[in-house]
Amino acid sequence: MPKIKTHSGAKKRFKISKNGKPIRAHANKSHILNKKTTKRKRGLRKTSVADVTNQKQIKRLVPYK
Repeated sequence: MPKIKTHSGAKKRFKISKNGKPIRAHANKSHILNKKTTKRKRGLRKTSVADVTNQKQIKRLVPYK
């Protein structure tokens, strides 16, 4: 069997945790930050686990991570 190619967009966006769950960053943190509260922006800094419905697809996109 040949190797599976890693999706180059997904490898920049996702990491896999020790337990095998995909870790992602929050959206809405790049621009138009004036109207967003400090509390909201601080919360967006943190990473979160990808939704259960997307985890299988993400693992397929980054097979060797």
